Amino acid sequence: MNTTLRQQLATLIATPSITCTDASMDMGNLAVVEHIASWATELGFRCELQHVAPGKANLIATLGEGPGGLVLSGHTDTVPYDAARWKSDPFTLTERDGKLYGLGTADMKGFFPLALAAAHEAASVIRAGGRLHAPLILLATCDEETSMAGARALVAAGKPRARFAVIGEPTGLKPLRLQKGVMMERLVIEGRSGHSSDPALGHSALDAMHAALGELIGFRRELAERHHNPLFTVPTPTLNLGCIHGGDNPNRICARCELQYDLRPLPGMAMNELRATIAQRLAPLAEQFQVSIRSEPLFAGTPAMETPADSPLVLAAEALTGHASGAAAFGTEAPYLQELGMDALILGPGDIDTAHQPDEFVAIDRLQPTISLLSALIRRFCLSA
Repeated sequence: MNTTLRQQLATLIATPSITCTDASMDMGNLAVVEHIASWATELGFRCELQHVAPGKANLIATLGEGPGGLVLSGHTDTVPYDAARWKSDPFTLTERDGKLYGLGTADMKGFFPLALAAAHEAASVIRAGGRLHAPLILLATCDEETSMAGARALVAAGKPRARFAVIGEPTGLKPLRLQKGVMMERLVIEGRSGHSSDPALGHSALDAMHAALGELIGFRRELAERHHNPLFTVPTPTLNLGCIHGGDNPNRICARCELQYDLRPLPGMAMNELRATIAQRLAPLAEQFQVSIRSEPLFAGTPAMETPADSPLVLAAEALTGHASGAAAFGTEAPYLQELGMDALILGPGDIDTAHQPDEFVAIDRLQPTISLLSALIRRFCLSA
């Protein structure tokens, strides 16, 4: 591993950029994208910072001109960490047993120095007075781990425009062309409190929630029976009943109960149709239990994504890696890049099993193969006609 790559990775790991739904733990990513922008500028990229929120920004770095081209994309934020469970400082790049440890090494700050190293050949063409057949774009986003605000800002702005995109999430260098969607929903039932000695004095939100849970469990079973995609490790949609809160005392009829759940649809399943079906199934319970029922998303949701198996990007990645393309069990920004008109592929050096875990790492023997792979894709889609 060359000195520059190690120094760049160490710098990114040492620059905290945690995002969290808890505002007390949430940080910006501006310092991270400024580091990446400075290195990209040295290579000849034209860099644009897109400010999304205070202290938070996307970076769009472009080498070359014209339509089409290839995007190398990643997010710059990390999840929170439990320092007591780490064997080394999460913000110090530490080598041990052929691995580089640090928060974000796999998911996914480690991708950026590799993408920059792979861009050297294209940068040399520009410096020598030549031109790329199609542009190379380095994309670094904010808030992927929470709200997808960075990716949504890109879609709202309608940029970048390119033909293909590789997202360097941890896949063990195996190409993934599909992912499930991510929906996080809230169900709120409000009734009327009263003394528990006489059920007629109130309308129990907990009783109504019990019935609503039965409807959701039945819907989950129906989804699994109707929808199946063998490319996924879990080949059916999933619906997880995540947390529930209701009532305040044993001797009071519960006036309010809230459920939060997670639904992961397969490609081809529309989120708005799923929400409408759930609302329709729950509506009769309002009259039955004399309560109000409100169903709403915790965030807009990330749609499922599928890039065609015959996409030139998929075929190229399969040939270069020797692996048939598969499906991601986790969410990424791929659907948003697809919405911008790109064939998107998820492909990176880390392993998802180490992401969001203490002692997160990337294996050193994955680094050069990643650079070689990205270099070959840049030649194919940016340097060749």
